[in-house]
Amino acid sequence: MVAAELAAAGWPVRVALVGSRERLRGDAKYHAERWSGPVEPLTETSIADAQLVIDAVFGSGLNRALDPEVKHTLEAVSKRGVPVLAIDVPSGVAGDTGESFGAINADCTVTFTRKKPGHVLLPGRELCGDVVVADIGTPQTVLDGIEVHTWENDPALWLHEWPRLTNVGNKYSRGHALVSGGYPTTGAARMAAQAAARAGAGLTSIAVPEIGLPVYAAALTSIMVTPISRPEDFSRLLADKRYTALLIGPGAGVDATTRARALAMLATHRSVVLDADAISVFAGRLDVLREAIRGPCVMTPHAGEFARLFDTTGDKLTRARTAARSAGAVIVLKGADTVIAAPDGRAIINANAPPTLATAGSGDVLSGIVLGLLAQGMDAFQAASAAVWLHGAAAAHFGPGLIAEDLPDALPAVFRQLKI
Repeated sequence: MVAAELAAAGWPVRVALVGSRERLRGDAKYHAERWSGPVEPLTETSIADAQLVIDAVFGSGLNRALDPEVKHTLEAVSKRGVPVLAIDVPSGVAGDTGESFGAINADCTVTFTRKKPGHVLLPGRELCGDVVVADIGTPQTVLDGIEVHTWENDPALWLHEWPRLTNVGNKYSRGHALVSGGYPTTGAARMAAQAAARAGAGLTSIAVPEIGLPVYAAALTSIMVTPISRPEDFSRLLADKRYTALLIGPGAGVDATTRARALAMLATHRSVVLDADAISVFAGRLDVLREAIRGPCVMTPHAGEFARLFDTTGDKLTRARTAARSAGAVIVLKGADTVIAAPDGRAIINANAPPTLATAGSGDVLSGIVLGLLAQGMDAFQAASAAVWLHGAAAAHFGPGLIAEDLPDALPAVFRQLKI
């Protein structure tokens, strides 16, 4: 169909085919019968003088390596630097996972009606180039009948749940976030606390080992610092129901104290964020963690932490979903294509994270943003999805030279853009 349309518009067009016209079936056969020009075998010779290559060899359903001749021809296109426009997905990209089976980079990909996960998951996202979603006349009644479980992250998904300020509100009505801080590693918890406060928590506190009090107190102003000298001091804090959301992990240490405190937080049935060391400390003990989760819980592992806790296989989307269902928690599987998965099977793929987020401490800030939103009463899946998008938008707003400490202070500009 594309060849016929271009030829009718006056373009010089050559058509190359894998296999023979006689073996075509369905839509491919229908449109091939409407092409009156010659059809040649797909080889390197067939693209020798091409100024533009339209890649429509395979669609999104391919889940095997490209045939050697096809792969060789596409590689020749790539070496020549010819512009490539892909139909649906570049040949060799799996539409449901983003995996590559030998695809080359397209400059632009035209897909239909809606994006597929492979357009936003890596490496598919980079292989697709610019993605254009074309309307091909699919009736709205058909779309309404499709049950959607996967989305690309966008404020439209969670902005309606955003905790709005009111004239009758006060700092207590905006929630009180509590971070468990470590020692001697103090920077991670401090950045998480700053992020929670910037995300809107009315009050933010850090519970710290008594020996670390001078470091924390000297570095923080609006964040309240509470020293912990005995285990019962931490229990006393958790007994205070004014704390509306809890975070442990950044700089906590992979030890028995971190595990005990994480379990104590989960036992409150309040919203809990587990990050970094508070995930690694349960390596090989997923059953213990699963049994302890009774309230809203968000876990924010990077790939290494995820692998220590979850024995899952498959693509990133499948692994995140399996883990969320297994743990009974919202899983934020971090990366340039972060996946946020809920225990009920819903998943959101985030695609706005710039490469500058690959810097020490950025994950601690993310956990703090999640904490701040949970403290204000936001749903765990919505809070995690919003936090991941805001994290990427803040980094993009700041631009080059970003370090993790810059992220909390970049949030207000993003809030202004969203008019929240």
